[in-house]
Amino acid sequence: MTITVLDPTDETTVPARQRVVRPESLHGLTVGLLDISKPKGNHFLDQLEEQLTGLGARVERYTKPTFTKPAPVDLRHEIASSCDAVIEALAD
Repeated sequence: MTITVLDPTDETTVPARQRVVRPESLHGLTVGLLDISKPKGNHFLDQLEEQLTGLGARVERYTKPTFTKPAPVDLRHEIASSCDAVIEALAD
C-alpha cells in the first residue's frame, strides 16, 4: 500500500520522512495536544482530551503563541521530551 502525505508548507523539495511506528495502545502513554492558536481549536482538543483519557492516556496541553509561525524551538523540545505522541489541532 502506498500512502501519500501532503506537506502544507511552501517547500519546493519535500524531504523524505520515515513514518514512526504507531503504539498498539494509548493506555499509559502521554499524549500532547498542541493548539496552534486558531479560533475554536481548543473546543476540538477538549473533546479529544476526553476521548484520550477514556482510553487510559495521560494528556498534556500545549499552545503555540501564534498560528502564523512555527512553534518555538523550546516548545517543540518540551513536547518531544515529555510526550509519547502528539496531536496538533487546526480549526477555524
